[in-house]
Amino acid sequence: MEGPAGVTADQLKQFVERIERLEEEKQSIADDIKDVYAEAKANGYDTKILKQVIKIRKQDKSEREEQEALLDLYLAALGMILSPGGSAE
Repeated sequence: MEGPAGVTADQLKQFVERIERLEEEKQSIADDIKDVYAEAKANGYDTKILKQVIKIRKQDKSEREEQEALLDLYLAALGMILSPGGSAE
């Protein structure tokens, strides 16, 4: 049976069921990731830092270097680290 805009009930049902299956898989993967972080924490690792490491590893080298340079610049401007010249500002 064809509905509005040429949508068939069977095709619509297939899309809905595929999306539902993928949502279940997504939740399962999210649960697995949560378990791995819990295991890492139980072994003494800081999960907040692990998440930062994962985020950094996703970046390409130039993007990472640009962000690190900006962070250093901002921290130096606030006097939180030594400036590239070697003195606190």
